[in-house]
Amino acid sequence: MFLDLFFGSPAIAVAWVVAILGSLTIHEFSHALVGKLVGDKTAEREGRLTLNPIAHIDPTGFILLLLFGFGWAKPVPYNPYNLKDPKWDSVKIALAGPLSNLLVAILAGVAFRVLVGGGVIEILNLLANYFFLTILLNLFHMFFNVIPVHPLDGSKLFFALFDHPKYAAMREAVSTHGPRVLMFAVLISAFTSLNVFFFISTPAFATCDALLGQSCGGYFSSIFSLL
Repeated sequence: MFLDLFFGSPAIAVAWVVAILGSLTIHEFSHALVGKLVGDKTAEREGRLTLNPIAHIDPTGFILLLLFGFGWAKPVPYNPYNLKDPKWDSVKIALAGPLSNLLVAILAGVAFRVLVGGGVIEILNLLANYFFLTILLNLFHMFFNVIPVHPLDGSKLFFALFDHPKYAAMREAVSTHGPRVLMFAVLISAFTSLNVFFFISTPAFATCDALLGQSCGGYFSSIFSLL
């Protein structure tokens, strides 16, 4: 997808990269910020409490994200022994990332409606495309990360909710087999036309429709029709 953008419209490709960098940076910064707020300064000491993308980007993960739509940033460290309530403070740290992506998507949606709806910029203008990509990428980032599979953020909530000993076998199964199933699904999605992650794309596009005030699928197709 990125290569199509790069060779078809370098300007849109740049907007795509900037939107991805913003999404990853805000996500990881939010983990670090909430970690500090609940009593752990590990991330701050390691230079992760910053909005500088360089501190958060994993080169391999970022390249794969551009090329195949799946990648990763550097995980933000924290020490559960520094937390007053390790169980639920860990959940707060984990969910801070996806919630920050939702907030960014909402703000970008407001900006799009004000600028495009108010006639300040034309639809499919480069700035409008940037706000659109910011909305969509942050929503995908949010919905993907709340999947309750380690090492995704949703796993922290899953394990907190099912921490009773009677769920030990289920937790073990999710911990052991979850990452393998997730990686298999990612590979199928990346190299085939199958929409394995329909449970992510469907709510992401529906939420995007609401924020944008029009069909995000149609807008997405319009961008690629320009290539």
